Amino acid sequence: MTDSFRPRADLKPNSWDFETQALIKPTGFREYDARWWFGHPGSDKAPELNLYGVQALGLGLGTLMHELSVPPLIVTGHDFRSYSLSVKQALEVGLMQAGITVHDIGLALSPMAYFAQFDLDVPAVAMVTASHNSNGWTGVKMGVERPLTFGPDEMSRLKAIVLDGLGKARPGGGYVREHGVRERYIADLVGDFRATRKLKVVAACGNGTAGAFAQDALEAMGVEVVPLDCELDHTFPRYNPNPEDMKMLHALAEAVREHKADVGLAFDGDGDRCGVVDNEGDEIFADKVGLMLARDLSARHRNATFVVDVKSTGLYATDPVLKENGATTDYFKTGHSYIKRRSHHLGALAGFEKSGHFFLQPPVGKGYDCGLTAARCVIAMLDGNPDKSMADLKRDLPVSYGSPTMSPSCPDEVKYDVVDRIIANFNAKKEAGEKVAGREIADINTVNGVRFTFADGAWGLIRASSNTPNLVVVVESLSSTDDVRAIFRAIKDELSSHPEVGSFDQEI
Repeated sequence: MTDSFRPRADLKPNSWDFETQALIKPTGFREYDARWWFGHPGSDKAPELNLYGVQALGLGLGTLMHELSVPPLIVTGHDFRSYSLSVKQALEVGLMQAGITVHDIGLALSPMAYFAQFDLDVPAVAMVTASHNSNGWTGVKMGVERPLTFGPDEMSRLKAIVLDGLGKARPGGGYVREHGVRERYIADLVGDFRATRKLKVVAACGNGTAGAFAQDALEAMGVEVVPLDCELDHTFPRYNPNPEDMKMLHALAEAVREHKADVGLAFDGDGDRCGVVDNEGDEIFADKVGLMLARDLSARHRNATFVVDVKSTGLYATDPVLKENGATTDYFKTGHSYIKRRSHHLGALAGFEKSGHFFLQPPVGKGYDCGLTAARCVIAMLDGNPDKSMADLKRDLPVSYGSPTMSPSCPDEVKYDVVDRIIANFNAKKEAGEKVAGREIADINTVNGVRFTFADGAWGLIRASSNTPNLVVVVESLSSTDDVRAIFRAIKDELSSHPEVGSFDQEI
């Protein structure tokens, strides 16, 4: 590879070009991380990235670090997939080519990689992971300013450097294999917390990377652990490790009921998200879990600020307990990088994202998203309320009715244009006083797609997914599930007028 080497997007597998040139599909550079279809045996889908492409990415990332005057040191880690180690090593070759010293922590969770930036005093991180995506996907989560990860500006510049062949080779690169980071990460996230209440916890890992961490970490917190699909198996034989996936949550709910557990905790493929099932086997959407934690934390840290994403419940703005504790809530763009950065900049005590990212800021956490730190907070909340179950704490919340997060397909190349047209349509409806689901729109928030709200507090959201070729749809009503369905039908009617959106037969 040379400094002027330009990756291509049209290379065919099993060809000379594929084995000698870099393949990178431009759409893999997303708003705050990178994801590509890498492929696996038996798949007919054409790869969007090859190992030379990964090397070009590493060279570009190293070049960007020099542009930003970041010391030439970076933490690297990889998740548990059959090809992730190869992808990471190709990335490391490119980074070293750019004059960067690589500190390789091996098989890791994303939050372990973020922790390593502090633990090893290394400014930058590149974690090879496809998170909860199905097998065949790969990607990289990157950052150069702990505890933050890249946002659109950094990703846009990285994309330009890589695709325009602007990566610059420099001398001085090196490699260090780090040991013991896993143990120090677990010790740090557990801290001095030990549950005083006897608690039984089901930990579901979907055979993903978190299976190598969750049981040890939770047992160190003093609870009894029932492991569920914690054996490492990168074929993901039962379901993808995704705490928003109802298949995973239903399996967890069954295990909670079977073992009469106090709570069920589900962790995604790279361990930065956490899903919760209560002691009665009912799934609790992560925004409601965040509200429960906000109530608990704000009682001990009065006048706290919380940040939540636009997919989250509107109850944060109206909750009487948060008001009594002097807490305020800021609604911001969906995306782990956005909420993390916003929480950091506002000095918030925590940020919560409906997908299950929890950003616990000092003194509760280090500011990055960590599923096991969120789990510690859930266990501490139960421990501090010895007369109440998880279901009791959920029932203490004001009542609202919400949908799961739904994801109709829409190609990456057009999804943002489609959302722009949808925003324009809803703005026109509001201006004309046109009724949607039987009433007029009272407010529209376009910080991330369109979140339209009615006077009674019910709302619907349509936005483009930052990670996959999909749109994202969420609905909430403060009155009834029938109202949720009515708002959802109005959204389906809108989506049906855009031919780029795939068929959407889901009902709620």
